[in-house]
Amino acid sequence: MSEKVIRLLIALSIGVWVTRYLGPDQYGILSYAQSFVAIFGAFSSLGLNDIIIRELVKSDEKENVILGSSFVLQTLGSTLIIVMIMISIMLNNNEPITNEIIVILGLLTFVKSFDVIGSYFHSKVRSKFMAITGLVGLLISSGMKIFLILNEFSLIYFVYVLAFDVVFLAFGKLWYYRKFGKSLLNWRFSWSISKSLLNDSWPLILSSIVISVYMRVDQVMIKEFLENSDVGQYSAAVRLSEAWYFIPTIICSSLFPAIINAKMRSDELYKERFQRLYNLMVVLGLSIILPVVFISDWIIQVLYGSAFSESAAVLNIHIISSVFVFLGVANQKWFISENFQAYNIICLGFGMVANVFLNLFLIPNYGIIGAAYATLISQFIASVLGPLVFSKTRSSFFMMIRALFLVQVFKDKRLL
Repeated sequence: MSEKVIRLLIALSIGVWVTRYLGPDQYGILSYAQSFVAIFGAFSSLGLNDIIIRELVKSDEKENVILGSSFVLQTLGSTLIIVMIMISIMLNNNEPITNEIIVILGLLTFVKSFDVIGSYFHSKVRSKFMAITGLVGLLISSGMKIFLILNEFSLIYFVYVLAFDVVFLAFGKLWYYRKFGKSLLNWRFSWSISKSLLNDSWPLILSSIVISVYMRVDQVMIKEFLENSDVGQYSAAVRLSEAWYFIPTIICSSLFPAIINAKMRSDELYKERFQRLYNLMVVLGLSIILPVVFISDWIIQVLYGSAFSESAAVLNIHIISSVFVFLGVANQKWFISENFQAYNIICLGFGMVANVFLNLFLIPNYGIIGAAYATLISQFIASVLGPLVFSKTRSSFFMMIRALFLVQVFKDKRLL
């Protein structure tokens, strides 16, 4: 948790400085390349990381087979990503520098296969070693970025720093793994274990693909319809808007055990606690939205400068979707508690399809403002409106609607 907070603070300081230095055009190229690769990213992890943790806890004696099989599967997934990226590059008309960055970021997915070691440490409740490695790497790369800015280096060197981050984290995991007396040479591949892992992870793969497209397609489509600078303007606003998304994740994860405990005791208490969680998400979302909307021009001017003046209007619209994102995080916990994960994927799919079609219509007609509205509408569809479609999930829709209109808050005069 401390690592995430520090990472956020550095992102809002060094990250903003990098954005300001690169300017809308160069930052737009970088953001487009990152979003382009991220769309394929689900094929790298194959949704295995949480499954690995579960299996390692259950079967400690199969540790080397589980890790070895997972590593091979994720490496094959990374190979698939590179193939898709290379085909895409041959078919697009991007500038050479854009395609070069895409290839570099795509190749890094091979290095991320070592995330299986991170899953091992999580299964042993030793996450602090991964956090330490991440923080050290973050501080070093932040110093490198400052050096590049002060000495006016070009965009490609910032991409090399991003690559350094990933490689350093992988080496840190390997170092700690060996420190605990473990060796990669003991890893073994098993077809039966691999099939079992994939059989459990395919819903997560599908969910990751939907989320990747859903969250990143707007920046890719802006580049196809508009210019690099438009991607930069839009991405700068999105970075600030999404900076708050860790808040509902932490709160919902902390309160989820109490909600599950209530479900075991009383259905009425269970529903009451979930309603209060939805209420809290709405109030937190509004407490972020209202100040930002009033001072968005000032925020953009102070952080990014006048070159990013168009980002303020995007921020005004995009930040409103935060309340739906917050509700969506809480609603995912409801899906899990009810064992309705399949419905969650379908609702996210509704949002993804809506986002793509809305962007196809709104970006050519309204530019980056249209993309912001597409995100806002699709977030509402995925998080709030989607559960209305199915009778089994409709109760969560009504709880979210009550929360959005602050019905329970005004009635009970309390949040929790």
